[in-house]
Amino acid sequence: MTMTRSAPASERSGEIVKRLAKTYPQAGVALKASNPLEMLVATILSAQCTDERVNQVTATLFKKYREPQDYLKVPESEFAADIRSTGFFNQKSRSVRGACQKIIDEFDGKVPDNMEGLVSLPGVARKTANVVLGNSFGKVEGIAVDTHVRRLSQRLGFSEQKDPDKIERDLMELLPKKKWFQVTYLLIEHGRAVCKAPTARCEDCVVSSLCPSSLV
Repeated sequence: MTMTRSAPASERSGEIVKRLAKTYPQAGVALKASNPLEMLVATILSAQCTDERVNQVTATLFKKYREPQDYLKVPESEFAADIRSTGFFNQKSRSVRGACQKIIDEFDGKVPDNMEGLVSLPGVARKTANVVLGNSFGKVEGIAVDTHVRRLSQRLGFSEQKDPDKIERDLMELLPKKKWFQVTYLLIEHGRAVCKAPTARCEDCVVSSLCPSSLV
């Protein structure tokens, strides 16, 4: 019996992930970073900004700022100017500098390698923590829910929630843990390439036959 888009999410999800994995075999984090601190900073800067723009900024930023102390040695206005093109630069500056201060004060100058420690840092919610844990420490404690993951989770019928933390919980219940890290980047790639906002290109979608929101 052929599976249809009206089947429960628990039945469709495995095949959807399988098709997306075949379509995007190279799916992974687009942010460029060589250590946990760089990944943390890059992920904070990526809020409401393209990864491409962040990578352009960090190409020179990470030559100037190498340790948590470096972000605190300069006036906040100077660091804010360095990240200005990523948008919301004053807020991001406070988050990055606040995180660096706490890393120095409470974590011996090292980015914490667990969810509890990461989300205790200023400007760090579960999405950022999941990105850092998965890419810098090889630890998977959840699923990073960005705007693409949120949109696709709703369209695919994986979650009816709007809050990222609640969407994450739905996805974690729906998918086996071994798929959590991969599915983040599969949904992001598909969201960028096909399942766009505001209008999806359903005619080009490899999971259209399994999607309850499909227009074809």
